[in-house]
Order: sequence, then structure tokens, then C-alpha cells
Amino acid sequence: MHVRTKGEVQVARSSTGFVAGLTAAALAVVGFLAYQASASAPPRSALAAPGTSGSPSVQPSNAPPAGSPANKPDLAVPANSGTGVRVVYALGAKRVWLVGVTKTPKTFAVVPSSISPKPGTYAVLSRTGGKITGSDGVMVEHVVRFAINENVTIGFSSAVDGSMTSPKTDKKAGGIRMTRADGNAMWTFATRNSKVVVVP
Repeated sequence: MHVRTKGEVQVARSSTGFVAGLTAAALAVVGFLAYQASASAPPRSALAAPGTSGSPSVQPSNAPPAGSPANKPDLAVPANSGTGVRVVYALGAKRVWLVGVTKTPKTFAVVPSSISPKPGTYAVLSRTGGKITGSDGVMVEHVVRFAINENVTIGFSSAVDGSMTSPKTDKKAGGIRMTRADGNAMWTFATRNSKVVVVP
């Protein structure tokens, strides 16, 4: 039987202490790493359920996508605009229809005058085909006059320069503007005494 000397006992004790120290240090490192992992993990509520996306849900917009029918103007002839061959001018829609000559009425947008006609039925009063200066100082052509309101004569016309802007004047102006192409169509369609129906 081997009896340890005093030196062997001291070495054994120091080795045991060293191993214990290593074990404690290793446990400390493992504990620190576990803490880091748990701290950086997303909260349980943010974890996606099976078969779902982990990204936050996006609420659908009520706005219709661009180009959908809801974003397009109503091109149907207003229901309360009378019957027969006529020009229809919708104040709210800022749109004109030439109705009754072709199966599909021609329609186009216009820029309202500063003085608008009151809703009702009118007849074309006078026409000027050549170039003249409008009440807002803009050179216009194909003027089709059909109403008077607040002592201002109101009619359709197109700017010679093709502009489609609101009248830039402090004066009361009665020119309802359209493109030159639409002005040509109006001139051909709305002859003297032609019916013009204005709706809200």
C-alpha cells in the first residue's frame, strides 16, 4: 500500500482546486452565453404561428388601386339632362357631353368660368369662329355662347395656345374652356339655337 507523502497530498489538493476553478469558470461562461441568447431572442408574442408570416400585418387600404373604376370619372350622360340632341354641361363634374348625333356621346373635361350658368335648359345664342380676346384676356376661338348670368355672357371656347387654366382675372369671366380639339367638336355640334342643358 502506497502512502502519499506530504508533497503528493499538496499537489493533489492543488490539482483538485484547479479543476474546480475551471469548472466554475466554464459554468459562468455558459450561463453568460445563455443570458445573451435569451436577451436577444424576439418576444414570444412576435413569433409567427406556423403557416403565417413573421412580419407585422398590414391593414388593407380602403382606397381603390390606381386605374380602378372608382378612380375614373363617371362618363355616363347625367340622367336628369333631358332628351334629344343636346349639349350637356355638368357643373360639379366639370364635364360636357355632346349627345344625340352618334350612338356614343362624345364627352370631355372643361375648365369652368368664374361665373357659371345656373342649372336649366338654354339655346345657343351666338357663335364666333375666328380668334378673339376672351374676357380674361386670353386669345380664344370657336366661341359658342348660350347663357347670361350676372350680366356676363357665358359660352364654350378654346384657347388658341391650347391652355386649360382657370381664368386669371379679377373680372367676371364667362368663358368655359376646353382643348382645341374639343372646341372644334363643339363648334361643329352646337349650331345656332342648339339645346344646351346645364345640370348641377
